[in-house]
Amino acid sequence: MVKGRKGHYRELFEGLFKTGYTKVRVDGDVQDIVPKMQLGRYKIHDIELVVDKLKVNEAATTRLKASIDLSLKQGKGTMAVLDVEDNTIRHYSRNLMCIDSGISYDEPQPNSFSFNSPYGWCPKCKGLGYSYQFNIDDIFPDRSLSIKDGGIAPLGTDLDFWRISLLKAVGKRHGFKLTDPISSITPEGIEEMLYGSDEKLRVDYQFNEYNVENEGLVGYFENIILGKSANNALKEKLEETGRLAPCPACHGYRLKEEALYFKVGELHIGEASNLQLNHFYDWINATKEKLVGRELLVGGEVLKEISIRAKFLLDVGLDYLSLNRPAFSLSGGEAQRIRLATQIGSQLINVTYILDEPSIGLHQRDNERLIKALKDLRDIGNTVIVVEHDRDMIMESDFVVDIGPGAGTHGGKIVAAGVIADAIKADTMTMKYLLGKMEIKVPEKRREGNGLFLSIKGATGNNLKNVSIKLPLGTLICVTGVSGSGKSTLITDTLYPVLKKHFYRSSSPALDYKSIDGLKNIDKVIEIDQSAIGRTPRSNPSTYTGLFTHIRNLFVQLPEAKIRGYKPGRFSFNVKGGRCEDCQGGGMKTIEMNFLPDVYVQCPTCLGKRYNRETLEVRYKGKSISDVLDMTVEHAVEFFEHIPAIKRKVKTMNDVGLGYIRLGQSSTTLSGGEAQRVKLAEELSKKDTGATFYILDEPTTGLHFEDIRILMDVLNELVNKGNTG
Repeated sequence: MVKGRKGHYRELFEGLFKTGYTKVRVDGDVQDIVPKMQLGRYKIHDIELVVDKLKVNEAATTRLKASIDLSLKQGKGTMAVLDVEDNTIRHYSRNLMCIDSGISYDEPQPNSFSFNSPYGWCPKCKGLGYSYQFNIDDIFPDRSLSIKDGGIAPLGTDLDFWRISLLKAVGKRHGFKLTDPISSITPEGIEEMLYGSDEKLRVDYQFNEYNVENEGLVGYFENIILGKSANNALKEKLEETGRLAPCPACHGYRLKEEALYFKVGELHIGEASNLQLNHFYDWINATKEKLVGRELLVGGEVLKEISIRAKFLLDVGLDYLSLNRPAFSLSGGEAQRIRLATQIGSQLINVTYILDEPSIGLHQRDNERLIKALKDLRDIGNTVIVVEHDRDMIMESDFVVDIGPGAGTHGGKIVAAGVIADAIKADTMTMKYLLGKMEIKVPEKRREGNGLFLSIKGATGNNLKNVSIKLPLGTLICVTGVSGSGKSTLITDTLYPVLKKHFYRSSSPALDYKSIDGLKNIDKVIEIDQSAIGRTPRSNPSTYTGLFTHIRNLFVQLPEAKIRGYKPGRFSFNVKGGRCEDCQGGGMKTIEMNFLPDVYVQCPTCLGKRYNRETLEVRYKGKSISDVLDMTVEHAVEFFEHIPAIKRKVKTMNDVGLGYIRLGQSSTTLSGGEAQRVKLAEELSKKDTGATFYILDEPTTGLHFEDIRILMDVLNELVNKGNTG
């Protein structure tokens, strides 16, 4: 297609004539080129160079190839062939375009298949693969209310002026006011409020009029969740209100539509990433076997490398994962084993690897593969140090170091060291469990329960296949299975949100299910997971359990405190007055290292005691408030023996095996198992009704055999009172 200025065509044709071309096709007709040939200057013309005219046969092969190369060069990757017998034209192109429709695509690049790049990600979800979808009943739960009175639940009555102006403009178009009940608004008005429209809105705002595009409430909510707004409070509320679901544009594949048009072995990159790793490995190998000739030359080595890396992941027991599994959904053990597979693939030697409980979340079936992978690292010349409680891992080790004899202040010594044959001769608690001298006893008689049940039917979340389960109440229930079988999906992601919504009106969405029965048979649900008990170093077991409130009240009642007129806030390290102002009650000072991690040093003013001198002068049994926070739980049981409110809580923490931790120990130093037992102690210290449903997610993670025995005693005590766990 050519369009030019006056004389342009003449210059074009003169140039072509001089370079040897004698014919062109102008608007479909073949014409001779003459030096002074001109066309209409205001008309757009199709101009095609006639490169050659020949009869195709074996003798013309060389000439045909040369003509095709010249045509593609002059046509910038496109050419046409005219069949003079039937006067039909066939178009050919090296570019990703269709001559007839005009549809074209960019030349594929590596970032075209990356959901982390703007060139490849889905434009709607920005490569996340999911979006928040909102149920209309969650946005308008009470339609008798007006918008002004809080009828839009996530926003309530806290509407900014711009949002009010937008809603007024929608109301003006559909005939309603912000003071009208939502039930009186037409379906068309509701639709535009939620999803906006293609037609621009005329909005009156601050004495000016604007024509704006209306994204609707749902679009506004999505932008807030995706971090395009600083309204964190509303963001948290919306994350609870909305339901995380696959992006409707990319169907969860994360990539733009064009990237999914390219297929290998009948699968595009999104479908291949969705495959379970063991199936992905089989697919890669099957695809590689089908390659021949040029395909094998281009893709053989690439597929071989992918196959090798997939095998590393299989060797560490991750065959149930898929390549597109979000990192935030991985357990600590899974993330650690992925890093381990990376190191196995690197084939480094003379390296020391340190792993902290890699068997976390791993079924016993997969232990053998994990141990074999660690031995492979050892066999190529590396040293592997594993911090572990797992029996199989200990017995398969070349050298064992047992630290004890107890936990916390009772530990800190090497009680056994050597090859396993020598280590088991030491009379330590760990070795007694390994030799069977100590054990967690199996009950002789099982509980029959109270005859009542809680059942959920038709659960289909994630990889669950229409699962139904009937749980006997008044019993200790164990949900087990190989890694990735759907245990957490069924209990944590389906059952718990349903119970939470029923008892506490939570808006956290549950995964898909058909029905649930037996809710009347329990009166509350409590989940005890391994998440941290606090986000900052200031959080500690005493503040989480409410114990610190009783301790502060005790110090307020002391004669010295009364004489000085001290109130409970005086003994709080988070409140001005009694705390050390130099470190603001933290006990440590933070030194910012710019591009390096922050460094924490003891406060030079209070020497880590958190309080000022006047506050520390108030003492109970010779101990200041700082001394109490530095006290171990087992010591606190004796120290507060005559204070029932305090003793009940510290004794409960001691009973769950946490006697070695300190009352004021920073929450960031507690392991997942310790944090879970602190939460368990908090629940045990409360008065239960005997009809509580407890949910614990892998409570034995990170626990020694003796800790597991103590935990089982606690859980059995809970169930013996009529509860279900």
